Amino acid sequence: MKSKRHTEELVIKELAEGDKMLREGKTVAEVARNLGVIKTTWHRWKNTYGEVKATDAKKLKELEMESRKTQDDCCRSSTL
Repeated sequence: MKSKRHTEELVIKELAEGDKMLREGKTVAEVARNLGVIKTTWHRWKNTYGEVKATDAKKLKELEMESRKTQDDCCRSSTL
């Protein structure tokens, strides 16, 4: 499987950078081009991560990892 080019933390940082460019008067097409994505991707990111802060995304990722570890431990103990 191909790995993701942009991590959640990177997407959130790029959204903040893009919002700054939009406030400076650039168009969505210019912002997307500058970030190396297409307009559709920009809008999808905005809908998905628009209200999330970088620290929140990092905490969420840590919780997901902890949950996976707990599930793995549970599965291993139940098979013994």
